[in-house]
Amino acid sequence: MDIKLTICCVSALLITAAFTAIICRFLIPKLKSLKLGQKILDVGPRWHKSKEGTPTMGGISFIAAALLTSLVFGLIAFYSDSDSLIRLALIFGYALLNGYIGVMDDLAKFSHGQNEGLKAWQKYLLQLIVTSAYLAVLRATGIASTSFVVPFVGINLELGIFWYVISVILCTGIVNSVNLTDGVDGLCSTVTAVIGVFFLVASFVFSSSSNALASAILVGCCLGFLVYNFHPARIFMGDTGSLFLGGWVIGLAYNCGSPLIILIAGMLYVLESLSVIIQVSYFKLTHGKRFFKMSPIHHHFEKSGWGEIKVVTVFSTFTLIVCVLAFIGL
Repeated sequence: MDIKLTICCVSALLITAAFTAIICRFLIPKLKSLKLGQKILDVGPRWHKSKEGTPTMGGISFIAAALLTSLVFGLIAFYSDSDSLIRLALIFGYALLNGYIGVMDDLAKFSHGQNEGLKAWQKYLLQLIVTSAYLAVLRATGIASTSFVVPFVGINLELGIFWYVISVILCTGIVNSVNLTDGVDGLCSTVTAVIGVFFLVASFVFSSSSNALASAILVGCCLGFLVYNFHPARIFMGDTGSLFLGGWVIGLAYNCGSPLIILIAGMLYVLESLSVIIQVSYFKLTHGKRFFKMSPIHHHFEKSGWGEIKVVTVFSTFTLIVCVLAFIGL
């Protein structure tokens, strides 16, 4: 990595964080005036009812900041490197399209007057279309092959046509898992920031210029948003933000050439989804009994007496540990 890219990454991280925080500062009163406040389900933790009315769709702040810094620093760092510029554009493009699905979902919640937006099949169909297009472009540009590198052992598994099937499941699964992680003040932002740092360090070690800049921008998005999202949160990112972050994380995983590594680095995301699957399955099999006190799993710990700051601290520490393991596995 040259000194110019290092300066670009540090600058992009700091400027993205600053822009995100500044935009949030002005976005909060605007969202309040538009009455775009969070609706809280009655089935959730009773103490979450106090959060009702907190402005949501705050993900707009870091989407705008990421767009600006991606354009400016992408052109500065890669003006003569079209391959890196394309890779950065694809990461942002996939994240942006997922963020747009989040916008539609959030707006649908407000039009319905409750915390239920697009129907599950509508949301997944849109994600399926976006993901299929993203994967097709990855293959057309030669960024991805039809094989997966198995972490730790380094074996290349050639999957042929099945690569598309597994990739669709992996991409949409992680994107929706990041969405599920957004349920406690600062949780999704903090966990994703840790994963962003993991990709940033890995990018410098393995000389991946486009991933280095994209990782720096992701970390900046999360840190800037935490200024107003840390407990007690003054703004929520909504599906707008969480789906955008999920798309960005997946983009980093595919861009680094080892997509499966996100299953290790993003193990917390996976556990959040698994807790929902286990809860629903157990509920149906036992005709009404619950495996967890509540799912996703961060709510289980809340109902077990953990405060939100403790949940964020423990979950982020866990993510840091699995990110170290993921780095070893690269």
